[in-house]
Amino acid sequence: MAVLLAAGAGSRFAGNTHKLHSTLRGQSVLSHAVTSAVKAGFSHIFVVWGSIEPPSDVSTQAPVTLIHNPEWETGQASSLQAGIAAARRVGARAMVVGLGDQPFVSPSDWVAVASSRSPIAQALYTQSDGQKTPGNPVLLAAEVWPLLPTQGDLGARNLISSRPELVEQVLCTGSPFDIDTIEDLNQWN
Repeated sequence: MAVLLAAGAGSRFAGNTHKLHSTLRGQSVLSHAVTSAVKAGFSHIFVVWGSIEPPSDVSTQAPVTLIHNPEWETGQASSLQAGIAAARRVGARAMVVGLGDQPFVSPSDWVAVASSRSPIAQALYTQSDGQKTPGNPVLLAAEVWPLLPTQGDLGARNLISSRPELVEQVLCTGSPFDIDTIEDLNQWN
């Protein structure tokens, strides 16, 4: 199953709308991220939202389920915990977590990370200069869920850095570029 975190306020984005609602190549930024997860073939895809409702081009995609995080202002950990709760409800043994503001993660990236047998798998992208950069999505097996933060603006990054023996880095071909500012959006439109 896949979880897309899309609850934040997007406060660095100075556009006329929330960054996830902004149009990128004909559809919302969030829709690009969701469409990629849908094309990867997950049976369950949960979009955790908070500050704004997801755009309509997201909520109509199957098999997407929207989950409202009323505690979104407390930070990313609460959204991650909402994803874990959804995973438990559907009996998942692992979840692959991505970010709603990363529209260029490809379906094959989702599949590659989901295919790992490691307790934690993290996408690894090659930059234009040949450097490797870790990013999202990240697979989190049920055995590591109790190790994840329950509060604050933290995701899996601290767990990944503190427990490298649990982590497999998976080479991916998409892009971890995220849309945080209007300049980021304009660069790709």
